[in-house]
Amino acid sequence: MPSPARISVDDAVSRAIKTVLASLEDSKAENIVSIDIQGKSSLGDYMVVASGRSHRHVSAVADHLLKALKDAGLGTARVEGLSGADWVLIDSGDIIVHVFRPEVREFYNLEKMWQAPDLEEETLH
Repeated sequence: MPSPARISVDDAVSRAIKTVLASLEDSKAENIVSIDIQGKSSLGDYMVVASGRSHRHVSAVADHLLKALKDAGLGTARVEGLSGADWVLIDSGDIIVHVFRPEVREFYNLEKMWQAPDLEEETLH
């Protein structure tokens, strides 16, 4: 049985991912993908990748998400790339969100990298 501390952390992460996904959907972000990175990386528990249709849409989606996180009591997230709005990275601690213009998303293809299956301990040569 999980400890009470672990349950409260899981509840917080669950609330945070629901807030992120709801905000992205409300902002009409496109092709929203949520990737569970627990056990793959110490960066966080989830990575969310979404697209905006233009620089302006990417910026608006990111601004809306930052406000939603703050309003939900999830703190102030760190943000990179908002001024250019080609690729905005929002790090809320447990959840990392990438909002791209479609061509930039296609170029970097983060989903492919993070959704790859884990390699087993032994590497075949």
